[in-house]
Amino acid sequence: MTGEDKPRVAFFDFTGCEGDQLQVINLEDRLLDLVEVVEVVSFREAMTEHSDEYEIAFVEGGVATAHDERRLTDIRDNADVVVALGSCAAFGGINALRNHQDFETVKERVYGEDADSITSYPIARPIEDVIEVEYEIPGCPIDREEFLGAVTALVNGAEPSIPNYPVCLECKFAENTCAFERGETCLGPITRGGCSATCVSAGTHCWGCRGMVDHPNEDAYTDVLEANGLTTEEVIEEYQLYWGWQRDQVAVADGDSQPVADGGER
Repeated sequence: MTGEDKPRVAFFDFTGCEGDQLQVINLEDRLLDLVEVVEVVSFREAMTEHSDEYEIAFVEGGVATAHDERRLTDIRDNADVVVALGSCAAFGGINALRNHQDFETVKERVYGEDADSITSYPIARPIEDVIEVEYEIPGCPIDREEFLGAVTALVNGAEPSIPNYPVCLECKFAENTCAFERGETCLGPITRGGCSATCVSAGTHCWGCRGMVDHPNEDAYTDVLEANGLTTEEVIEEYQLYWGWQRDQVAVADGDSQPVADGGER
């Protein structure tokens, strides 16, 4: 494939740890396979060159400031396809931990005497709350193979295939002992699979880093929790590491008001 035939790709980082872009860099020798099919024109973690001419934009990190919103709008104007890269960009992720805490306290805890200089919004949001997003690659961090598969699909004009089944299915394939049977709680029944149940296979439990699976079987999950003397509310309260924003969306669907960036309500 010649340079003129290759789609131009750009990577952008917003509020986040940039671990998803590091996963791309960690492809190492397989990066050569990547550049065979795309032309990377902007990638701050890996190159100094930059171009605003690109067809596909991979965006990592969430929305935390007005500046973020303006940058995202510019990226959306330039790109034919926008892909949310990682949990923070896709559904708020770790950043959304602040959403259910007093923001002044959060700023003081993190920034100390510099807290008053922070202009961040009190509510962290995924990028789709600001711009239209065609696809998401979830994970904290993303899975490198899943990323390569998504790029291959996009280059061939296909839709990236992101699993839409719960982690429990992968636990069964791996013949794992259920976390509940080990006396632990777990978000596997309602978390999107695609991670090969890595955490449970390692002897811990699912933290929900890939976000909630579409249309989860909440009744079945509730039955599992009740059998273990727990309620859905208790588990979600314990596991709000990644799901601060998604919890708000469920509340809105139930008729509650939703917090917005200025601390008011929609």
